[in-house]
Amino acid sequence: MALGAEIRSCRLCADRFAATETAHAPRPVVWFRPTARILIAGQAPGLRVHRSGRPFDDPSGERLRDWLGVSAAEFYDRDRVAIVPMAFCFPGYDAKGADLPPPAICGQTWHDRVMAHLPDVALTVLVGGHAHRYHLGTRAGVTETVRGWRDHAPRRFPLPHPSWRNSAWLKKNPWFGDEVLPALRGTVREVLGD
Repeated sequence: MALGAEIRSCRLCADRFAATETAHAPRPVVWFRPTARILIAGQAPGLRVHRSGRPFDDPSGERLRDWLGVSAAEFYDRDRVAIVPMAFCFPGYDAKGADLPPPAICGQTWHDRVMAHLPDVALTVLVGGHAHRYHLGTRAGVTETVRGWRDHAPRRFPLPHPSWRNSAWLKKNPWFGDEVLPALRGTVREVLGD
């Protein structure tokens, strides 16, 4: 069975998801091909993505595409862009309606195999703290990691999550838009060959 099909059929977290406030079944969202040049390493699909089966199919995705300087057509071109979250399924909400973290078992089960399946990645965009920790091995907070973006560029760019919940963070840290985004957009265009 091909790797993507294996992941789509994964049900490791069925009991865990059934016990959440959303009481949902697993629906792994798989979005990669071996030819990808850019890897978007996210956290986990949200409820909208769980329903649509298309990663970043929400306002966070609109903001992320703006940060990258790409069109939706470019972003969703699986031959050029792989989107691999730390968990392939929506983890659910807790009793207060907050997002649950990506289950560690997903990354432990799949990530090394997926990364080996993506030999041509020239740029990895790390979206949020969970992706920072896995791909950079850091235990620093998001702000500190993103502030140190030059230590990882041009092959890796750590970003905050593009969620509306981080709008205050963006206002408090204008250097992100002034310094990180122009460098990121330039690297994206270079990698995509434009």
